[in-house]
Amino acid sequence: MAVEVLSVVGGERVAEAVRRTPSTNPAQLSDVVGRVGSAGPEVLVRAAQAARDAQVAWAATPAPQRGQVIANVGRLMTANKERLAALVTREIGKPIAEARGEVQEIIDTCDFFVGEGRRLYGQTVPSEMPDKQLFTFRRPVGTVVVITAGNFPVAVPSWYIVPALLCGNTVVWKPAEYSAVVSDAFYEIFAHSGVPAGVFNVVYADGPDTFTGLEQALQAGLVNKVGFTGSSAVGSRIGELCGRHLQTPCLELGGKNPMVITEDADLDLAVEGALFSGFGTAGQRCTSLGTVIVHESVHDDFVARFSRAVADAAMGDPARDVLFGPLLDEKFAAGFEKSLGWIAAHHQVIGATGRVTADSPRSGFVGDPAAGLFYHPVIVDGVRADDELFMNETFGPVVGITTYSALDEAIALGNKSRYGLSSSIYTTDPNKAFRFAQGISAGMVSVNNSTSGAEAHLPFGGNGKSGNGSRQSGIWVLDQFTRWQSLNWDYSGKLQKAQMDTETVEADLSFLLP
Repeated sequence: MAVEVLSVVGGERVAEAVRRTPSTNPAQLSDVVGRVGSAGPEVLVRAAQAARDAQVAWAATPAPQRGQVIANVGRLMTANKERLAALVTREIGKPIAEARGEVQEIIDTCDFFVGEGRRLYGQTVPSEMPDKQLFTFRRPVGTVVVITAGNFPVAVPSWYIVPALLCGNTVVWKPAEYSAVVSDAFYEIFAHSGVPAGVFNVVYADGPDTFTGLEQALQAGLVNKVGFTGSSAVGSRIGELCGRHLQTPCLELGGKNPMVITEDADLDLAVEGALFSGFGTAGQRCTSLGTVIVHESVHDDFVARFSRAVADAAMGDPARDVLFGPLLDEKFAAGFEKSLGWIAAHHQVIGATGRVTADSPRSGFVGDPAAGLFYHPVIVDGVRADDELFMNETFGPVVGITTYSALDEAIALGNKSRYGLSSSIYTTDPNKAFRFAQGISAGMVSVNNSTSGAEAHLPFGGNGKSGNGSRQSGIWVLDQFTRWQSLNWDYSGKLQKAQMDTETVEADLSFLLP
């Protein structure tokens, strides 16, 4: 049965909507998961006001108590893991094993930040003058607007929302409309975990209305921080908007992630990593493998093994044991078909291209391909460094392959697209691994592992077209949701001026040993 999904402002559902649209199961398009009431810009502004009104009281709640709320979220996520994972699979078509892993990532994030509620350490700093003490404190930034994509509809939002709340901020979350039912379930778990009304608000809206609402909320002084996960093009606009208000957003954007395979690599291991990172989630991760850069001496062997592995991989019904299922939504299917248009005459295409149909079947397909948005996995060999397929994010099940002769050439190829999110090298030579890590521009490097697979306590984020250097997860995300405040306390009973009233230690600096 389809559920109705409405925005939540100050703990109350917002009945008015500019339109109501269905959210469908991409593996079974006839299955309407929910109907989403999309709000106009004014609702986002109201949500920001509600969050701002609730922020002072939430920040005054002792951090260990805020940590207890996060502990409650983790417990309820654990209790609802199978239900939430099944909903992720139904609404966005993510294979059930990956969906369970996504919910587990929320639990892991909560586990990490429970303890941070008893830390959030500042420092004591020695003063250069007597009878004076110096301190630093972490303070919440205030009200945070979080805008996320739907390919990771619950894990990625938790990277923002859990630490933001823990640090004493209030949140307005704008999730993707095509994953709104999952987002609503995520919100309900927080609401039942003790998060007060107004501290966590949710607004369902399309892109233009979200941008307009954010612009108005920033202009009104209601927003202190913006977190955005999505395309590089939209991220650039968000960054420009925030910059007008002298704010630095947290941007986690797209990727064109390289995997270098050296002449000494374990090729079977490299194939396993390329298969998962290239075609897991149907290539719809920001960390999905973009281009394999393989040493020319092992190119043919790797391509033969990789081709067999892709041909044998199970795809289809995401509720069953498959590597990948459908594309997320009609919008992403159209975008992927545009990417397939970048395949040129000089490329060698391995496998079928386009949608899986009766006329273009996939051997061993699990389920009914006609029911959903299923696309063939594609390997494109012979990619050149000036190809659109090499330079641009594809966001779908396609992997390019090119060759190199010297490691410096491979590193230069890995950096050429100007994305800088994730990267990988397969080698048995530590020297090559460290040279690659030093030279690659990506924010994340894997050695003998895939480009995908973030752990909840390690910094996540990219550079260049992949982000502005901000990092999520672990202790590093605290710098996104707190500001440092320095305090100097002079109890000498007189005005002591730094750099002017300091005592100088006398020394004979002309002394030389005989």
